[in-house]
Amino acid sequence: MTNTPNVAYFYDPDVGQGHPMKPYRIALTHGLVLHYGLYKKMNVYRPYRASSHDMCRFHSEDYIDFLMRVTPGNHTQFTKQLSLFNVGDDCPVFDGLYDFCSMYTGASLESAVKLNNNHCDIAVNWSGGLHHAKKTEASGFCYVNDIVIAILELLKYHPRVLYLDIDIHHGDGVQEAFYLTDRVMTASFHKYGNYFFPGTGDMYEIGAESGRFYSINVPLREGIDDQNYMYVFKPVVQSIMDYFRPTCLVLQCGADSLGSDRLGCFNLSIKGHGECVRLVKNYGLPMLVLGGGGYTKRNVARCWTYETSVLLDEEISNEIPYNEYLEYFAPDFTLFPKISTKQDNLNTKQYLDSIRQTVNDNLKNLAHAPSVQMQDVPPDLLSLDNTNEGDPDVTNTEEDMDKRVEPANEYFDGDKDNDNDKENDGFLDV
Repeated sequence: MTNTPNVAYFYDPDVGQGHPMKPYRIALTHGLVLHYGLYKKMNVYRPYRASSHDMCRFHSEDYIDFLMRVTPGNHTQFTKQLSLFNVGDDCPVFDGLYDFCSMYTGASLESAVKLNNNHCDIAVNWSGGLHHAKKTEASGFCYVNDIVIAILELLKYHPRVLYLDIDIHHGDGVQEAFYLTDRVMTASFHKYGNYFFPGTGDMYEIGAESGRFYSINVPLREGIDDQNYMYVFKPVVQSIMDYFRPTCLVLQCGADSLGSDRLGCFNLSIKGHGECVRLVKNYGLPMLVLGGGGYTKRNVARCWTYETSVLLDEEISNEIPYNEYLEYFAPDFTLFPKISTKQDNLNTKQYLDSIRQTVNDNLKNLAHAPSVQMQDVPPDLLSLDNTNEGDPDVTNTEEDMDKRVEPANEYFDGDKDNDNDKENDGFLDV
């Protein structure tokens, strides 16, 4: 990777209207990315929308067909399937469900293709990172597992992919998908115990068969702060790099691990969360960066905006610039407010040392970093011609894909705005 990374950034203004994971936080994040001027340092793309064929790369056809057909108006006709596919209470049916899945999955898939073809060093999709979805069921607000689909695409070019997850919830769907393989190492740092969702992620879930010792879990207790988190995160990631030697990284940046999150119980600050991103970026590997959980919208937007600046090596002001969502950041209007809670830190040094030691001992059991002889690279999964839904073998070139980059004059920037439309200040001209 060069000193100034080539960053591809994906944003669809239509993503997730009405979704329970509060995708409005994506619009808040994008507004800050624009008004801090960060978009000028990246290639901004309106992402490809994944087809059912793309989603069935991992998920079952019956499940994806169900997601395509079910709506709030007809869901009573699908009583059996709702139960079978775990759609209902935790994962409600809402208008535009399939389109939402298509948007965030397409962005992650296109990110993987761009990384594979060396069209960027880092790809960012804050709408992605839905790590709980399983092959045949929804879970924890996650319907389609864009992470697994993107990693499957990365494996066409990369012999070893590392998945890192700093969401407060265990990355169970991704771990389960790759539990038996040595080509993907999954490492999740999460709250564990006291029936905390999803209830998996014990330190001794280490993988099986060929994947034995390739699942790393760091189960943390309530109240962990920046210092304690980095005390575990830094050495564990370094050990993984030393033993596994990945050729590509996927980082899920769930922001529900921040202090004061509505569904969380950690005490991480925005700078502490961002320090994990900085540390991983500094390894200089091709990297896909995804969103995930996060239920206090204003802090999610602050966090992901700051992490976008970290990926770009750009310093940005603590004072939030004027934007159409400014009232969300009251009363302080700063990027780094004090957001830690009064939650006691139950992570003792002795407990954290035991985690570090256990992970290191497990990694020592790896005989070597697995290598894969790859003579014929399979064609890119991505088909950008939406008229080819019925013919998944028809694909467009990466050059065609790049023609969809949003030109800089799509954004308001003083007199350079194409139509000087101040009513649409700072957003895509749609």
